[in-house]
Amino acid sequence: MSIKHLLLASVLVLLAACSNKATVLDESLSESELYALAQKNLEANSYSLAIDSLRALESRYPFGRYAEQAQLELIYAYYQNHELEAAKSSADRFIRLHPQHPDVDYAYYMRGMTSFTRDRGILERFLPLDMTRRDPGAARDSFNEFAQLVSRYPNSRYAPDARLRMVYLRNLLASYDAHVGHYYLKRGAYVAATNRGRYIVENFQQTPAVADGLALMVEGYRRLAMDDLADSALLTLQTNYPEHPSLKDGEFRHHVEPAQRDAGWIESMTVGLLDKVLTPPSMNRETQMEREMELQYQNAVAALPRDIRAPQHEEAPKRSIWSRLTFGLFD
Repeated sequence: MSIKHLLLASVLVLLAACSNKATVLDESLSESELYALAQKNLEANSYSLAIDSLRALESRYPFGRYAEQAQLELIYAYYQNHELEAAKSSADRFIRLHPQHPDVDYAYYMRGMTSFTRDRGILERFLPLDMTRRDPGAARDSFNEFAQLVSRYPNSRYAPDARLRMVYLRNLLASYDAHVGHYYLKRGAYVAATNRGRYIVENFQQTPAVADGLALMVEGYRRLAMDDLADSALLTLQTNYPEHPSLKDGEFRHHVEPAQRDAGWIESMTVGLLDKVLTPPSMNRETQMEREMELQYQNAVAALPRDIRAPQHEEAPKRSIWSRLTFGLFD
């Protein structure tokens, strides 16, 4: 048996052992005792034990004095235990069962927090990953959920924090659209890139990405030979964002390199073997953002009038192993 199989078997044994250690609460515990036990576990950061206590309290005393409070604290315990889907389901359930509860704003707030945290795992916490290049689905959900809280309960104690998070999420969504626009430019979809830049300018005012949207408009209009529109966008960019990287001494220097189609020098020297060994399996799969951008690009190309479509470049012929090993000297 290989080491991989031994490790897998060990993990399964540990999981089975942990699953057999489910907490069995004393049936004779009263409502107040169960609630006190849950509070003790929460204060000790023993969230799994707190969840067991709160669920037992809710099931044994569904109409007791602590039932609604237990439901609220169960949302918090699930969230702190990184069970985000369970936390969101519990928040939705509380909102549905107690729409007039004085603390229902907390359920709305925690529902937004579960979406806010959904894409922030261990890697995102400790590695400098660019969240503006990730799939924005969770960010959109979180923004909409915080917006519901702020709209329904503007004076809630959680509203100020929700507003700050909404500003962050709005900046993130605007930057994501800027990355999509640059992707379109690289692929030669100038109409789609220009439209994306205009969308940023019209819908994400007061975000840093507005300058990027204007730069996309300038570059896209220039590539489409619409000089009047390009000059108008450039004047706005120069007036409002003179320090933008696309401007050098007041002149527009924005340029997007075309997408690289040829193999890099490392792949040429190693016939691609080194690249395959060093790349983790998960990195070989397309991200959701790449699939979404590719689909949007294909749709944009199909919608272009035939007379303004960029000519398609022919793919370079594949090089043989002998050609790679000899660096093409004998081709």
